[in-house]
Amino acid sequence: MALTDEDKRWIDERMELMETRLLTAFHSWASPVEARQRRHRDTIHDLEVEIDALSARVKALEDKPNGKA
Repeated sequence: MALTDEDKRWIDERMELMETRLLTAFHSWASPVEARQRRHRDTIHDLEVEIDALSARVKALEDKPNGKA
C-alpha cells in the first residue's frame, strides 16, 4: 500500500504542528531557567566582589605591625 500525495501532505502538516508545539513548550521551559541562571550568575559575581574587598581589608590589617588597625 503506497501513500497518496494527500496522505504525505497530512503527515507533513502534522509533523510541523508537532515540532512547533514541542519547540514552543521547550522555549516556555527554557526561558525561566535561563533567567534564573543569569540571576544566580549575577549574585555569585556580587559575592565574589564582596569577598575580594573583604580579603583586601583583612590582608591590610594583617600587614600592619602588631595586627592593630
